[in-house]
Amino acid sequence: MIKLLSKIVMLSVFASFSIVKSQSVKEVLKQNGTFRKDMTFAIKSDSKETYLPVTIIKGKEKGPVFSIVAGIHGYEYPPIIAVQELLKEIKPENIKGSLVIIPIANVESFQKRTPFINPLDGKNLNNIFPGLQNGSPTEQIAYLITKEIISNSDIFLDIHGGDANEDLLPFVCFYNREDNLEKTKLALKLSEASGMKNIVSYPYHLKPSDVSKYAFKEATQKGITALSIEAGKLGTVQNESVHLIKSSVYRMLKFSGNYTGKIPKTNVAEIQTFFNDQNYVRVPENGIFYSTLKSGDSVKTNQILGYITDEFGNKKQDIVSEVNGTILYKIGTPPVNKGETLFCIGYTK
Repeated sequence: MIKLLSKIVMLSVFASFSIVKSQSVKEVLKQNGTFRKDMTFAIKSDSKETYLPVTIIKGKEKGPVFSIVAGIHGYEYPPIIAVQELLKEIKPENIKGSLVIIPIANVESFQKRTPFINPLDGKNLNNIFPGLQNGSPTEQIAYLITKEIISNSDIFLDIHGGDANEDLLPFVCFYNREDNLEKTKLALKLSEASGMKNIVSYPYHLKPSDVSKYAFKEATQKGITALSIEAGKLGTVQNESVHLIKSSVYRMLKFSGNYTGKIPKTNVAEIQTFFNDQNYVRVPENGIFYSTLKSGDSVKTNQILGYITDEFGNKKQDIVSEVNGTILYKIGTPPVNKGETLFCIGYTK
């Protein structure tokens, strides 16, 4: 009896959310009707196999294609859990246009609890866009996201958080592409609509032939309205970060016209802070890092941010700020390695 009930439950799940393997995202988006479809794209490189999960939710009326990606770094849990909750809550009848959602882009990183990289090939997914069709598993994932998701999007949202060692201030960000002002202005308006307190604008200097490396930079390079949410830190699930991500996504979807249902009532920042430049403090040498500062703290030029010691406790050097600004994110654990970003300090010119 229990086995029979289990089979019935499984059949009902598959009936509600069909698994599609052979169709492209573009083909599914062309289909008529209001529906949700869950898809998997198989990835194989030599003897290494993985997959890319994708959900498409299509509404009855026409509207933009709004794509949402979580889990490019599988150890950044708040974005992944927030998107899991969104998948449970959003119904096709409340959608205008289409949502294309990648719930976990880097499945192997997530399942193996691996910060930054994919354990199948040791590569950082957010450092190899646009990817390669016949490359390593991570390169193929980047290629699929570029080909199947970014290329079919009107708006592209990449959600991140602080990885295992990152202490991070929540913010929403976009690239200031001055030769595509219409899309850049829309990215700014979506950022403002998110209700998040901190808005970050990154400079954009890519030529058409340059490699983008990052997912939402690839979308920006392709002329698509693209932005990213950063929330969560130090490789744990904070409920407040999950809630912040969800409420920000709902407000963006409402602003874009993609969501017609009621959005949860949440507090919106009365005053938003805008940072249009960043100073990156690199780790000068390997060692153990000490600092009393945390993300969100204000710093001043020539202020000592912390110091590095060797394994015997001998102080090697101080770390000094070069600007006045606010710590957007920093390494929040003791070990540091030469060349890593120790601090990212946001400021306004």
